[in-house]
Amino acid sequence: MDMAIVLFSVIVAYLLRFNFHVPEVEMRQWPLVFTTVLTVRALSFIISKTYAGIIRYTSTEDAIRIFLVILAGSVLFGILNLLSFYFINEKYVVPFSIIIIEFITVIFAMVTFRIVVKIAYLEITNPSGSRTRVLIFGAGEAGLIAKRALDRDAGSRYKVVAFVDDDRSKWGKKIEGTTIQPFDKLESLIEEHKVENVIIAVQKLRPGKKQEIVDVCLKHNARVLTVPPVSTWINGELSFNQIRKVKIEDLLERDEIQISYEKISQDLRDKVVLVTGASGSIGSELVRQIARFDPQRIILIDQAESAMFDLEIELLDRFKGQNFEIAIADIRNASRMENAFRTFKPEIVFHTAAYKHVPMMENNPSEAIQTNVRGTRILADLAVKYGVEKFIMVSTDKAVNPTNVMGASKRIAEIYTQSLNQEGKTKFITTRFGNVLGSNGSAVNLFRTQIEGGGPVTVTHPEIIRYFMTIPEACRLVLEAATMGKGGEIYLFDMGKPVKILDLAERMIRLSGLEVGRDIEIRFTGLRPGEKLFEELLNDGENVIGTDHAHIMIGKVRTYDLADIMQKISALEQMFDEQDNFAIVKKMKEIVPEFISQNSVYEKLDKHEGSSKV
Repeated sequence: MDMAIVLFSVIVAYLLRFNFHVPEVEMRQWPLVFTTVLTVRALSFIISKTYAGIIRYTSTEDAIRIFLVILAGSVLFGILNLLSFYFINEKYVVPFSIIIIEFITVIFAMVTFRIVVKIAYLEITNPSGSRTRVLIFGAGEAGLIAKRALDRDAGSRYKVVAFVDDDRSKWGKKIEGTTIQPFDKLESLIEEHKVENVIIAVQKLRPGKKQEIVDVCLKHNARVLTVPPVSTWINGELSFNQIRKVKIEDLLERDEIQISYEKISQDLRDKVVLVTGASGSIGSELVRQIARFDPQRIILIDQAESAMFDLEIELLDRFKGQNFEIAIADIRNASRMENAFRTFKPEIVFHTAAYKHVPMMENNPSEAIQTNVRGTRILADLAVKYGVEKFIMVSTDKAVNPTNVMGASKRIAEIYTQSLNQEGKTKFITTRFGNVLGSNGSAVNLFRTQIEGGGPVTVTHPEIIRYFMTIPEACRLVLEAATMGKGGEIYLFDMGKPVKILDLAERMIRLSGLEVGRDIEIRFTGLRPGEKLFEELLNDGENVIGTDHAHIMIGKVRTYDLADIMQKISALEQMFDEQDNFAIVKKMKEIVPEFISQNSVYEKLDKHEGSSKV
């Protein structure tokens, strides 16, 4: 078809040049002219493969390629003319006027033909009235790429009706025929065009603005999609299938927290770093972030064989040249841990290994003691013995005024490491924060699974509230606190605004394009054993001291006598063999007096103690 267009364009060029009366003398040159033009155009089309594109997916890039190919051919005609005139017979092969007119005509005809075919195909296969209407927020490069991906991969099913942008200088302008509108028209545009999908095509959009867009979309039952980071595009090109739904994690993000990369680098570069619980949500992300600071070696310790296998493959692929040591080991095994410290001689330890699920530990207190208390003690003692510079323990807000076994076990671990800071040169630092988004067993993952399964979504209590932080954000703050720590501190992280879990569940359902009650039911199951309605970051009587970092504070905590706490923890550990849950929990309450059980079989221990005091 392209060659037919070229032939047509040459004829039109002659007709226009000679006012539709071509002199006979010019017509005698046609065999040479047509042969030259058709040969050059055919070769250029074959080399550039302009014919290979699927016409119904024609884009601006295709039009630009056609322009460049035709331009190159026309330039070649000019070169042939000069060679013929100066070196052969002082005649032009193709008149320059014909070259110019043919150049304009063939470009116009080829591009127009493709556009007409594309429009006709779209209208026949899916009339514009029946196509899903899409609005794109962001009229920058990402927005343009998103539109082209949509047109190329799913143009028969979707139609972009408008762009919306905050940039005043863009308002009223057009991108490939689609007008750019101001943000305050978002709601009216959704209503007017019956928009079903809104694509957010801005890479670094403020969380508050993203929340505002989502609120408007959910109000009008429009699905919210987002363009993924450029680094995830396949071969540097965005495809329609990569444009994904906005996830609840996107809405709970805060403005990016700035950390002292230079100071962290000074602390970690050329150091031997050991990470426990390395295959867990926090542990694995810590390893990824630490690897960027060029440590001498990273030792990964975890007992989860399959998860460690997967992580090793990922790390070796992403961080080529970095020295990783994978150790399948249990932190509760003193001999195994001693061997690790003796062999690898770590200089910095990040201790993230722990049992964390409240209901599970409420039913298995002996295991909470073995891992969260004994495991921590073994590691902390070895850190002192082998002269580790810093020991950073990842704790939890559930250690604050604990109402469950898990939180109490972590509080005991905090007490021990803080007390041990008085011994040796090791600086013991504790970081305390709330729930992390996307961690194994988190509410977000549970709700997502339940929604995908058709419901119901289970919420323990309509008033339950939690603090959330993304995993990368939490790990950045852990590294920052590790750099700041002088030893003996408990660092508290600014967890942002508390989130009502019921609201979280409702938003996740609506973001999935479903309606609460009609499509997915929310069922209240009651508080689980040991569960609080509200989490805290400080114990009763504690307060905070600010730091140079706006999102990190130091908790002023009570101090404990090391000899006394060692004796109590030793007695607690020895109770493991007896497997008497009530006796174990009673001992925990002696060590942590503020441990008052809630919604638990162990509440009777608090009542008993209360009556004995009277």
